Amino acid sequence: GLGLLLQTRQIRKMISSYVGENAIFEKQFLDGDLEVEFNPQGTLAERIRAGGAGIPAFYTASGAGTVIAEGKPTATFRPPLASARIHGDVGAREYVQETSLYADLALVKAHRADPFGNLQYRMTARNFNPVMATAAAFVVAEVDALVELGDIDPDDVHTPGSYVDRVVRTSSEKRIEQRTTRPS
Repeated sequence: GLGLLLQTRQIRKMISSYVGENAIFEKQFLDGDLEVEFNPQGTLAERIRAGGAGIPAFYTASGAGTVIAEGKPTATFRPPLASARIHGDVGAREYVQETSLYADLALVKAHRADPFGNLQYRMTARNFNPVMATAAAFVVAEVDALVELGDIDPDDVHTPGSYVDRVVRTSSEKRIEQRTTRPS
């Protein structure tokens, strides 16, 4: 997570959909040392995707009319005629403009990488890592295994090496911030 960067005060603004229960984060936020911007998770994913695609901004209905939209441009759109026929006359709807996100640095976590930096992810690591790798000026991939060129089938490459600037193999312990289990 971001704990090590928070400890050394290397984060001044965090854009997130969820922050967890990090005591350092909480203290810095409450002391006014850390700015936080919350987004619905789908909006956050689309802001990152748009940044990687070179789209400067887009409109979404998520968050319109809530505190999330405060200070942001809004617009009212009527659905296309074909949509109105299918769903009945839904009328106009308010949308909020969101700007895309493009980072100076992205730290992504992948399962495997080859010498060209082609990455393969496992399970839920495919949620944000592939799009984040497209939306940053410099991408560092932390991987569990370095494999030979050709060991990753081209159909299994989730992030092409052209997006990756550095690959670091790690074998660090995978800590769980707060373990929750169901009673048996």
